[in-house]
Amino acid sequence: MGGFEGACHINRFGTRLDLIAATQHDVQAAADYRLVRAVGMATVRDGVRWPAVEHGGSYDFSSFVPMLRAALAEQVQVIWTLCHYGWPDDLDVFSAAWVDRFARYCGAVARVVADHTDQIPLYSPINEISFLSWAAGDVGGFIHPHARERGNELKRQLVRGAAAGIDAIWNVDRRARIVHVDPVIKVFPRRDRPDLVAEALQYDQSQFEAWDMLSGRTEPQLGGRPEYLDVMGLNFYHSNQWEHGGDRLRWEDEPRDERWVPLHQLLVGLYQRYQRPICLGETSHFGSGRARWIREIGKEVAAALRAGVPVEGVCLYPVIDRPDWEDANHWHNSGLFDLLHQPDGTLRRVLNEEYAGALCEAQATVTDALTDALLCD
Repeated sequence: MGGFEGACHINRFGTRLDLIAATQHDVQAAADYRLVRAVGMATVRDGVRWPAVEHGGSYDFSSFVPMLRAALAEQVQVIWTLCHYGWPDDLDVFSAAWVDRFARYCGAVARVVADHTDQIPLYSPINEISFLSWAAGDVGGFIHPHARERGNELKRQLVRGAAAGIDAIWNVDRRARIVHVDPVIKVFPRRDRPDLVAEALQYDQSQFEAWDMLSGRTEPQLGGRPEYLDVMGLNFYHSNQWEHGGDRLRWEDEPRDERWVPLHQLLVGLYQRYQRPICLGETSHFGSGRARWIREIGKEVAAALRAGVPVEGVCLYPVIDRPDWEDANHWHNSGLFDLLHQPDGTLRRVLNEEYAGALCEAQATVTDALTDALLCD
């Protein structure tokens, strides 16, 4: 799978982002979909930009419909993210109106999709509820509303919104599949702070809160139900394992910190807990580490498949490079396709050959594991 960065929030400088436009994916969508098909990807994660679509309760889908038509024309299956950190300017995310407006918007998007195709649609209602709650509600950081110590409140509000949004989607098309994307993490106590063992464990366990709420396992008053937890999208990067109150475990070191938990073990644990289909909703690295990272991901996914985990896909995210959220002049060098600025202003897609070669190796590794699993069945 390939993922197109779709963040559209307000950053700490008060600037409304639009990463789909910043990478020119909005105007190059058809060509981008052809590119990912050429490297063996028939499914992508892409975004509907809520702030661009809704204005005071009225909808303008001119920013979305061309992308939808391009995906259909290029025969690419899309998991449409409906809220990628951003919402209309007139909405307070902590208000009851936010939930109602989000549900109406989800239903409206589902209706547009249903009017264009009879294929089974896939939606990711709110991208990374756990991460968004922390970034926008706890640390006063880089995502609007830049709140502090309101992360738990925001998480519950986002769960309410996701539940209402799913209902609105299913009112249009009950066949729709729902993908919930959130990071899978591992948090350790510092070696010199045994007194932090309980806190580290509590932080580690917090990764399950949004999924538990959505499924109704906890806090059923929020509206969660078992069927809402459909496909689980697990995001995994080099920085997803760290010491509580300390630094990240350095994936790139050789030898690696002995506490590092291999990805396949994390996937086995998540599957045993929820018994739901799983995909890697996001994974990638940057710079010269991209090839090494995706080779390891291929081996880890293969190990998970052989352990009986139904990994449905792996999303290389981003599949084309992206600028930083807070410095538009800094590009992350994290895509399968680098972007080169042309004299006419066009961003030309250039395949990173080393990364592409490693991706082919990873795809072959996973294919072998899938073949073994089918033979065992």
